[in-house]
Amino acid sequence: MTDKPSIRRASVLDVIQRPRRLRRTPAMRALVRETHLLPQHLIYPLFVCAGTAIRREVPSMPGVFQLSVDEVVKEAEMAKNNGLGGVLLFGLPEVKDERGSAADDPDAPVQMAVRAIKETVADLVVMTDICLCEYTSHGHCGIVVDEEIINDTTVARLVQVALSHAEAGVDVVAPSDMMDGRVGAIRGALDKAGHHQVAIMSYAAKYCSAFYGPFREAVDSAPTFGDRRTHQMDPANTDEALREVGLDLEEGADIVMVKPALPYLDVIRAVKQKFCCPTAAYQVSGEYAMLKAAVANGWLDEPRAVMEALTSIRRAGADIIITYFARYASSLLK
Repeated sequence: MTDKPSIRRASVLDVIQRPRRLRRTPAMRALVRETHLLPQHLIYPLFVCAGTAIRREVPSMPGVFQLSVDEVVKEAEMAKNNGLGGVLLFGLPEVKDERGSAADDPDAPVQMAVRAIKETVADLVVMTDICLCEYTSHGHCGIVVDEEIINDTTVARLVQVALSHAEAGVDVVAPSDMMDGRVGAIRGALDKAGHHQVAIMSYAAKYCSAFYGPFREAVDSAPTFGDRRTHQMDPANTDEALREVGLDLEEGADIVMVKPALPYLDVIRAVKQKFCCPTAAYQVSGEYAMLKAAVANGWLDEPRAVMEALTSIRRAGADIIITYFARYASSLLK
């Protein structure tokens, strides 16, 4: 019979440093944990459509829905009860055209949802996406002439959209278009209109990524021609991301974002270290969908995989994480 106590006492190594001492028990591991993930670090993206009592699941994103305003309000209430940092709204208009006319309609789904949430959950942070891709018939992020996005004309249109969201009562506008100069133009227009307290979360380093596919299904925004490489960033570049972030901060951004998250952890770290400013990261639709697919096939343990992915984004330097797992993750963090 093996003498287990004597095996434990027998030491054959002359080792002073034993890192395993600090991993021995759950309490010890918690004591020395370096990175903490809390519900208030998480922002919950929601897709808002017209109508009532609508919950249409997005086929490529199990558990994610297109929601009417009344259903969005219910999700916002649950987000508040879950301790989440806030919600980020995307609009699904009933009619699309070449200039995205519905984007600044005061009675469009996003504007209606902002007002409804603020009437019901006044202290929940409400953010809105500022872009035209969900609203244009061609699916591009701006005003197109001869198959080219016209930067300055697009910026003027984005300013109108941001003002309409501010007038609805939003806390944070989030321009995601990647047009040059749009942050400064939006900041100036907001201030001129008396919306000094509306913050800007800029999609400052938004890469031209393959991981956006399910989102484009959710909002029907796939381009009808060409792609988005003329305005979204080359995945190979880091220095360019730092230049973009620096410009957006100079123009008045309050929070800067890196998108996607998991394939760009090095960029998140570089941004945080260089600028020491509030930094967000978007765990995008493709990141969500591939985890859900692996879980559905029995290849990954969902709670562990989700928490590991989100913790890695925090560890890289993100103060804020936009994630479709927000409510699910908050239940694991209790």
